[in-house]
Order: sequence, then structure tokens, then C-alpha cells
Amino acid sequence: MEKKIIRIVLTGGPAAGKTTLVSRILKEFKQDDGWKVITIPETATDLISGFGIKPFGNCLSMLEFQDFVVADQLHKEKLALKAAEMVPEQNVLILYDRALLDDKAYITDAEFDWVISKFGLTNEAVLAKYDAVIHLVTCAKGAEFAYNLGNQARTESLDHAIELDDKTLRAWSAHPNLKIVDNAVDFEKKIQRALREIYRIVGEPEPMDKKRKYLIAMPDMNRLVVNYGAVPFEMMQNYLVETNPSIERRIRRQKNGPDYLYFYTEKHKMPDETYWDTERPISRKEYERYLLEADPALREVHKVKYRFNHGRSHFEIDVYPFSKDKAVMFCYSDSDEVNIPPEIQILQEVTGNLNYKNKTLAATQSL
Repeated sequence: MEKKIIRIVLTGGPAAGKTTLVSRILKEFKQDDGWKVITIPETATDLISGFGIKPFGNCLSMLEFQDFVVADQLHKEKLALKAAEMVPEQNVLILYDRALLDDKAYITDAEFDWVISKFGLTNEAVLAKYDAVIHLVTCAKGAEFAYNLGNQARTESLDHAIELDDKTLRAWSAHPNLKIVDNAVDFEKKIQRALREIYRIVGEPEPMDKKRKYLIAMPDMNRLVVNYGAVPFEMMQNYLVETNPSIERRIRRQKNGPDYLYFYTEKHKMPDETYWDTERPISRKEYERYLLEADPALREVHKVKYRFNHGRSHFEIDVYPFSKDKAVMFCYSDSDEVNIPPEIQILQEVTGNLNYKNKTLAATQSL
């Protein structure tokens, strides 16, 4: 089978949700399902935080800074493509956290043309480097209350964030496969809309909209593996001590092929009693540091999640080590009528039942 390499740029103004979206993509497109996800972090941030190269506070102009950005970005992209060819997986998704044309938000078009010409590039050649572009609109435009969630160090004002968002969208407007995801819905639905665009781009079935949750009798998991190709993967989740009464913090370790992925999540409680989640991938060292902040009143939630399709629905079954006779099943479907596999015995529907939330299970260790 010919290897499929898909290159997608994630862009948008400050506080648009790019980091959370990267986390969700890493969760969705796993090695166990035949995917390899290669992420290219934001180059300007790397240069500023890692090398101290920045266009303010010293003698470096913004135009000179962009010369560093383009050079480093091109180097990363070359390495990413080489890695994509080398990895054994046949389906490779390269995610760019911003890319070359984002620089147009900070310098004039003429200056950008001059910078890329030094590397033998034109605007047309730059556009051709990417298969699709997803522009997430900044929260400063339509979801102002959430602008600083997850990043109290954000320096751009609301007006500046909107200006940068507009300039960034203009910079990418000529790309033939540009998708715009705005703030017309809540943040979780925004991320889901962006994920649907990813699925369409890669040619995979889109996630189902309707989600229901059931307590079930423990099925014969081996039969589900044989009959439906159920794929298991391990997850471990820890809740951290509370530092703000309106923010729930947790970390997660998730099996991904022979390795693990690590995530840090904050769940913010809004004045209207709704929640707004922000999430980012973290390193193993960061994960281990966060473990020192684990809430001693709550135990680690360890589970094996099995994923499979049946009929027109997608199923996930969470198996916990503390329960030998029960498990939790999620069903995702576009229809109110769900065709449950005959191997599954439903005990009760628990959609929205707080007793079956992971944080509750961390305390009770029982189903």
C-alpha cells in the first residue's frame, strides 16, 4: 500500500484552541489504528523561549526575526517530511502549529516576499507545501470571557488578538483548502467541528455527534476483539490538588503503540455552570512533575479502553481493574436508535450521571 502523508496547518489568532486541538488529534489518530502523527511546534515561540532570539527588547528588528523564523521553519518541515517517509506507519499526519504564511501577520507583504525569496520561494510555492489549513478564530472574537483561560501569561489585548487573527486569516486566504472554525458554538463543539474537518481532509469517517453512556455487564472482551476488531489501549488519569475552586486539573498518560502520550487538562467552571476545557500535550518529565501535585484524596484512575464499530455506531468500553463484573460503554451515533451488539448486556443508561464520572470513580473505585 502506498504511504499517505497529509500536511495540515493549524492557525488562527491568540487563544484560538490550537493546543487543545493538537491534543485531541493525538488522542484520535493513534498508532494502534495505523496512524503516525508528527507535530511541528510553533517556530517563533521556540526561538523566543529556547534561544532568546526575539524582535523586542534587543537590537533585532521584526524583519530580521522573520529571517530566523523562516529558516528554522523550513528546516523543521524538511525533517518532518523525511521522518514521515521513514516511519513504518502507512498513514502519516503532519501537523504544523502555524507555518510560513503566519509571518505575514507581523510584516508587510513586500517584506515577506523578500524574506522567502532569499530561500528560493514564492507565495505559490509556500501554499503548495500544505494540503489543508484550519483557521481557528481567536476567542477574543465571540468568546471574550474565555480569552485567558489556560494561559494567564497571555500578553496580547483583545483588540490586538482580533487584529492578529484577521491578518493571519488574510495571509492564508489564497489556500484552496482553507477551513474556518469560528466561535459560534461552545468550545467543545468548536474542537469537534475542527476534528470533523481533519477527518474529511484525511478521508476517514467523521466522529458521530450523539454520545450516550451505559453501565454494562462485563462482556467477553476477547469475543469483541475477534468479532468486531476491538482495539484496546491503556489510560491512566490523575486529579491534581485544587489551586482554584473554579478549575479542575488533571493529567493523563495514554498508551500509543509501544510508547505513551501525556496530557495536562484544565476544566474551567463558567458563571452559567457550564464548563470550558483546555488541554495540551506535555512531556514525560512534565507529567512526572505534575504527579507530585496529585490529590491524595483521589486515587489514580486506570482503565483499558476498547474501541470498535458496529453497524453505523462507534463504541468505546472502559474496563477498570477494580470492577470484575461491570464496565462502562460509550456509544456514538447519528441516530437515536442504537444497534447494540448482541454480546453486550446493558444494565442501565448513565448519560450525565455524576456517579460514573472519572473523578467520582477516582474516589469510590467502584461501579
